[in-house]
Amino acid sequence: MSSPEKLPIVVIACRVLQSLLEQLLPPNLASQVTFLDYGLHRVPSKLTWTLQEAIDSIEQPSLVILGYGLCGNGLNGIKAGRHTLLMPRTDDCIAILLGSRRTYMREFETEPGTYYLTKGWLESGSNPLKEYEEYVPKYGAEDAMWIMDQQYRHYQRLALVAHSQEDIEKYRPQAQEVARFCERWGMRYEEILGSDHLVRRLVAIAAALDRADDDFVLVPPGGEIRQEEFMR
Repeated sequence: MSSPEKLPIVVIACRVLQSLLEQLLPPNLASQVTFLDYGLHRVPSKLTWTLQEAIDSIEQPSLVILGYGLCGNGLNGIKAGRHTLLMPRTDDCIAILLGSRRTYMREFETEPGTYYLTKGWLESGSNPLKEYEEYVPKYGAEDAMWIMDQQYRHYQRLALVAHSQEDIEKYRPQAQEVARFCERWGMRYEEILGSDHLVRRLVAIAAALDRADDDFVLVPPGGEIRQEEFMR
């Protein structure tokens, strides 16, 4: 088999990274680029089989760039098959949007009780306000709020994170609507401008695999993504 550096490159990524990757992928680097729906994160098992299906459908042995973190364990157990897999060593897309796992951990240590909002979560309807609105018809307003209290009473901050000022301004009205709802738990609202640093490095390493370091997971053909690879 040819070395991974000579393999065709295929990108499969969450739609939350679409604008970043479209800006940063050099022309003709990837033979195929697929963006999957944000909403898959809401059911990690669905994310697992959808992503596995997408990988298995690639006919020619390829270097597959995965624009995901471990994502609620949704990528645990994904099999490389005939391909080589490359992905950031992060728990979820928040670290990717912030630019590094280091930045994410710094935020976590400073503000552990943070609920992060992204344009993906807002567009897919995955946020406390939408959850409450979905629970009310099922359980009634009082029980719906009790469920919400159990989930969110320990959070202190709601943070909108985006990689561009344009996105922050575009999604601010939706984020602030969620923030007003979350004030009942004492959450304060903040905005965080992220960085494209990690995505830039991912693209650079795809073009030269010998640059890969501990910030990335590289799975050889026949291997699989394992949760313990992300525990540092």
